[in-house]
Amino acid sequence: MEMEDYIESLRIGDKLPELTFAAYDPKKDVEVTLQTKDYLGKKWLIFFFYPADFTFICPTELEEMAEHYAEFEKEGVEILSVSTDTVFVHKAWHDHSDAIKKVKFPMVADPTGNLSKLFNVYIAHGGDAGLASRGTFIVDPEGMLKTIEIHDNSIGRSAKETLRKLKAAKFVRDNGGVQVCPAAWEPGDDTLKPGMDLVGKI
Repeated sequence: MEMEDYIESLRIGDKLPELTFAAYDPKKDVEVTLQTKDYLGKKWLIFFFYPADFTFICPTELEEMAEHYAEFEKEGVEILSVSTDTVFVHKAWHDHSDAIKKVKFPMVADPTGNLSKLFNVYIAHGGDAGLASRGTFIVDPEGMLKTIEIHDNSIGRSAKETLRKLKAAKFVRDNGGVQVCPAAWEPGDDTLKPGMDLVGKI
């Protein structure tokens, strides 16, 4: 399915349509074509939208994600950073920014805005029209959307918090949804088993 054919924005619990998009691969220094079907049954995906290359908050966010990339990879995750820039701008930014030189995950190009619209982060009006809001989306290996985080573009995100949410989502999936994670849960913390016996006792 082409992205322009998928009109409605994704919601929690929705399954991603089959998507194909271009990206700059920093590891190989080449343009690549990625397909979501290649990750199904194999990896979790994190779509990490940001407004634009060669800006201010964006390099601090991508640098922090890059510094935690090995931890995400250990969890079976691929990070896909996305902006409405082209693959050529991604390469130029990677070549010239010390912060972005640390990035090893694919940098997806969305110049049409179709991917940003699918995830409901596309800015259609105002001074930032044509850009994406800061949005982080965790997708499980079945292609189901598990978390949505969207910020005003003046507010940076936390890679550590994204990693914590990812680990919580993995724990719930690995335990068949029987055990769920309370506020600020970290691996090793107590979990909850929803049921009538818990009503009014928390």
